[in-house]
Amino acid sequence: MADKRADSGSDSDSTEEPVVGNVNKFAVVPPNYSGKPKKGHLIFDACFESGNLGRVDYITETEYDLFIRPDTCNPRFRVWFNFTVENVKADQRVIFNIVNFSKTKSLYRDGMTPMIKSTSRPKWVRIPGKYVYYYRCPDHRKNYVMSFAFIFDREDEVYQFAYCYPYSYTRLQNYLDNLEKRNYDFFTRELLCLTVQQRRLDLLTIASPDLQASDNEKLKTVLITARVHPGETPSSFVCQGVIDFLVSSHPIAKILREHLVFKIVPMLNPDGVYLGNYRCSLMGFDLNRHWQEPSPWAHPTLYATKNLLMELDRNQQHDMDFYIDLHAHSTLMNGFMYGNIYDDMDRYEKQSVFPRLLCGNAEDFSLTNTNFNRDAVKAGTGRRTLGSCLDESHCYTLEVSFFSYQTNTTGQSMPYTEEGYMKLGRNLARTFLDYYKLMGYISAKPSSSIVPKPSGQPPNRRDRGAIDRALSEPFGRSQGDSNCNNRLDRRDERNGRKSSDFASNNPSNSYSDMPSSLRLQRDGRRL
Repeated sequence: MADKRADSGSDSDSTEEPVVGNVNKFAVVPPNYSGKPKKGHLIFDACFESGNLGRVDYITETEYDLFIRPDTCNPRFRVWFNFTVENVKADQRVIFNIVNFSKTKSLYRDGMTPMIKSTSRPKWVRIPGKYVYYYRCPDHRKNYVMSFAFIFDREDEVYQFAYCYPYSYTRLQNYLDNLEKRNYDFFTRELLCLTVQQRRLDLLTIASPDLQASDNEKLKTVLITARVHPGETPSSFVCQGVIDFLVSSHPIAKILREHLVFKIVPMLNPDGVYLGNYRCSLMGFDLNRHWQEPSPWAHPTLYATKNLLMELDRNQQHDMDFYIDLHAHSTLMNGFMYGNIYDDMDRYEKQSVFPRLLCGNAEDFSLTNTNFNRDAVKAGTGRRTLGSCLDESHCYTLEVSFFSYQTNTTGQSMPYTEEGYMKLGRNLARTFLDYYKLMGYISAKPSSSIVPKPSGQPPNRRDRGAIDRALSEPFGRSQGDSNCNNRLDRRDERNGRKSSDFASNNPSNSYSDMPSSLRLQRDGRRL
């Protein structure tokens, strides 16, 4: 039951390749070869959780065409890949061509490269950009192809390649199990519903028990969701960063727990994540187009989450202030937000405050890419639907690049790491303190920068200036980001740079030090 709604003009509907399921320990041997595969006859596998590789064609002994398996019940989406290669020879040189992407626009044009790890080197790193090419290929009806050259440097290793850092359903479950074992009195985990394939849809509540027991005032409530699109793995790292911060002993986290109720649904599409889909559920639905009227049998996770939201909105004890849906973006850099356009000008202006405060806390956040819209194509998204259902709430989509961000201080492009994504999540969480201080809901306590103010300085002078600018300056101008030069955590950012350079600077990752003698060739032509 495929979702027929259009999503992007950059998608291709071509389904010429008969790709149905994942390859399973598939040995690729030369034509007319018979017998047991020899060492160097590569064995491909994607029959594991979140795996995706649908077909492998032998071109030459050094070149292979790889086909992404489309999302289940929906052939339109072919982006995410995640597979292993084994039975290699030491110093074996190959060229892999991924030939059936459904999107023509891609961050591969801007330097993004696939991820790689191996048995003895389990940390994911990026393949160096000089070995990766993205181009229109005449051999594949001028479709866009991503080719990369690679050397298998060690025998008896299993090498794994992926579109971006994987974050599986099982990883989430293990993470939540460990959180539960800590027995925090401010943390609860509930089963919101089961998916079509009977996987958990988890709901986390983080708030002080004294706050939840209080009957004196309405509880300011924030709902955060992630992974409605299963291939957008960076959103899970951002979400984990939010959770890690909120349950920590950090003084800001303690203040937030004492004043706010955080409801978090960390994985809205567990079946799609488990299956290795890029955008759709088990039944082929792009769930982020079905928030308006979710079906309890076809979209059970949306149905349960929307019912939860509506119940909280009707509850006299709760004041639904924020809904933030976490995503990853395949063509733009940095983190940024999408918001709604409202007829109520006061509400429209107030929603610009939070992104500007986040920009002040996160060096990787871009106001230039942040915008508010009423795009008809997005009518069924969580942001648009809930923005119209929740009259007083600020509803956003937070996007983060699959690849990198550019800082305003240096202008340098920095590839995201797992830690970089989680840092954005921590900065998102701490920005709530700045926001509620500006709104007068939280009294002047430590700011999100944790920098003590000089004695005698009014505690909220900087804060009032921030809200004034937020209400007066438009989005979408390149100079808008200049207001966010006073960034936080510069030292952490420098540490992040060291981590992102791991592939090129660490000699133990010899599979990243490929000699320049290996060139991409097909029929004698340089690609």
